[in-house]
Amino acid sequence: MKWQIGDVTVTKIVELEMTGGTRFILPDATPEAVRPIAWLMPHFADENGRLRMSIHALLVDAPGRRIIVDTCLGNDKKDRRIPTWNERSGPFLDDLAAAGFAPETIDTVLCTHLHVDHVGWNTRLVNGQWVPTFPKARYLFGRIEYEHWTTQTARPDQHPGIADSVKPIFDLGLADLVELDHQICPEVRLVPSTGHSPGHASVMISSKGQHAMITGDFAHHPCQFAHPEWCSTADYDQKAGEATRRRILGELAGEPVLVIGTHFAGPTAGHVVRDGEVFRLVV
Repeated sequence: MKWQIGDVTVTKIVELEMTGGTRFILPDATPEAVRPIAWLMPHFADENGRLRMSIHALLVDAPGRRIIVDTCLGNDKKDRRIPTWNERSGPFLDDLAAAGFAPETIDTVLCTHLHVDHVGWNTRLVNGQWVPTFPKARYLFGRIEYEHWTTQTARPDQHPGIADSVKPIFDLGLADLVELDHQICPEVRLVPSTGHSPGHASVMISSKGQHAMITGDFAHHPCQFAHPEWCSTADYDQKAGEATRRRILGELAGEPVLVIGTHFAGPTAGHVVRDGEVFRLVV
């Protein structure tokens, strides 16, 4: 699946897609609460009200730049708190190459934040060592985000991901720390969307008068457009996360900005419109 924004192409490469089993991340999104949100069916929920979600990378081809935004779970990773995320052996790299994105062709790796499902393919296991998956790329990490996750003790489940998917990149001198409004190239820049994590950023793409936003996790699922107060259990600051959601969705509502969800299944992208006091995604 791909989208064209002026001279920029965005391509989705799926690592894992699931229906149901998502209550651990959005506990308010019970089937009973989801079923009345008719526009979520069939793409974002099934007829029983079970959410559909995806873990995927987004490849941004801009003039002179080839960027991978968020690198999913990765293979061979251990000590993840979700069993299906442990010691995976999926075909993600083969799928990436088949779509025309061999790892050595990527020049920039961008992580919207540093949770384990957004950094996993930063590295791969070779002869017992974690080596960069994208050997010719610079890896961009938010400075606030990096400083938080490398010093915090409240979320020990984050330590393995930093150790196997972030630290090896710094050890090899391939990392750059950037601010929340960093301009990556003329067409691609970061925009602050904190709350889910302390240094969370989304990605704005602008080319030839066309615009798109890659969400990251300021919204895990389109159901949060209808219920911005539904917060993720992984949110660092739920009140700030809700405020960010309401602010960004309010800014996007009715605007010609294609919203590409980092965990949105199916068609993944659409436009935000107002729906009474809240919002919906039109695909």
